[in-house]
Amino acid sequence: MNRDEATTIFDSLSSGVRLDAWRLLVKAGNEGKVAGEMAKEMGVAPNSLSFHLKAMLHAGLVSVEQQGRFQRYRANIPVMMALIAYLTEECCGDDTEASCHPSQASSMCSTAKSQVNP
Repeated sequence: MNRDEATTIFDSLSSGVRLDAWRLLVKAGNEGKVAGEMAKEMGVAPNSLSFHLKAMLHAGLVSVEQQGRFQRYRANIPVMMALIAYLTEECCGDDTEASCHPSQASSMCSTAKSQVNP
């Protein structure tokens, strides 16, 4: 991943509707969601959601499959993981003693959560 690709992804998530759509698709897993179902669950107009999904599709964050007259969207998890890797590739710089390597991210998140919500 490069800076331009990362910027495109961030641009495609630059609204609350898009973040909500992304999280809904992540939750749906491999099954994905039909656009109409998503619009209903999210309480947004279908044409508005289509606009947002198109931006996410252009960035590669989602894929779409035509199923008859419906379109089923799925989250592209590998793209998000590539973005996270890009953002953390120089984690802690030259400090080889630091424990902030991406492979330890889940344990860092657990620690942060327990500090925020004692």
